[in-house]
Amino acid sequence: MMKLHGYYRSSTSYRLRIALELKGLDYEYVPVNLLTSEQKGQAFTSRNPFGSVPLLEADGRDRAQSMAQLEWLDEAYPENPLLPADVEDRYTARELAYAIATELHAPLNLPVLKYLANEYGKSQDEIGVWYRHWLARTLEPLEARLAQLGTGDFLFDKPGFFEVCLLPQVYNAQRFAFDFSAMPHITRIEQACLALPAFQRAHPDNQIDNPERK
Repeated sequence: MMKLHGYYRSSTSYRLRIALELKGLDYEYVPVNLLTSEQKGQAFTSRNPFGSVPLLEADGRDRAQSMAQLEWLDEAYPENPLLPADVEDRYTARELAYAIATELHAPLNLPVLKYLANEYGKSQDEIGVWYRHWLARTLEPLEARLAQLGTGDFLFDKPGFFEVCLLPQVYNAQRFAFDFSAMPHITRIEQACLALPAFQRAHPDNQIDNPERK
């Protein structure tokens, strides 16, 4: 069985949980506490030199970097594909997913937010301004692209590669009070996804390392 080493509120870990659930793959979830920098300890970095989550332990190999993990899952386990069959549709899914993964993850991840606080003395309010600024720079054009494409409840006929990346980013954006009122396409897709059991099982609220889990 695969083991997914992650953190309940990590957007990249959330991506992998959604993907594994959508593909119907069995896995064991192994919590890694980012707040105590467990991912930077020797025991973890000896397996993943990037010192980041998720770490996917699968088929005799430790795999790092969530976007590469997602592509590998689709190639190694083609049933219930995340990417559509048509080459142009696959491009569209990647275009939107990588906008989130490449433009938003780096400036908004926990090490950067800690650096702003510890090295520059920024308050939580100031960090919130930073967070929402970079969100808007990508989510506004993303919403415009979805409007151009005329999407329904999902980008295509079912959730896949794009939704796997979108939902965790929306979750984190909501934690920082980002205003989605002018983004009906993103909001509609999020609501449609959250109605599905796979997304519910993958949600941070339902992970064993969430201290507020009911």
